[in-house]
Amino acid sequence: MDDCDLSSLETARRIAALCEEKLATDVAILDMRSVCDYTDYFVIATGKNPRLTKAIHDEVYAVLKRDAKVTPRSSSGLPEASWIVDDYLDVVLHVFTPETREYYRLEDLWDDVPKLEAAATA
Repeated sequence: MDDCDLSSLETARRIAALCEEKLATDVAILDMRSVCDYTDYFVIATGKNPRLTKAIHDEVYAVLKRDAKVTPRSSSGLPEASWIVDDYLDVVLHVFTPETREYYRLEDLWDDVPKLEAAATA
């Protein structure tokens, strides 16, 4: 699969699907275009523990690098792996442990933006 020409929405959906394939839960895509000038979409996912959040990050990283020749401009949170952020420019991936996701509640912070459910990623 050649993902080089994916739109930002297609990229967000691809990232969300990869998260789900790696057993992430509560995967959501937030459309940030109306409120944010540095990215189009947030993909938010939960791994049941730091080991799984790291595995989700690793899967997305490896597949996008292999298929689309894309790596994140920056990544943070890898050592602790309770909240990993990968900045793919038009899409920012947030992978949380359940406790960290509940604490920061990004969906509540951005409750005024459209949310695409994981089912939309299929």
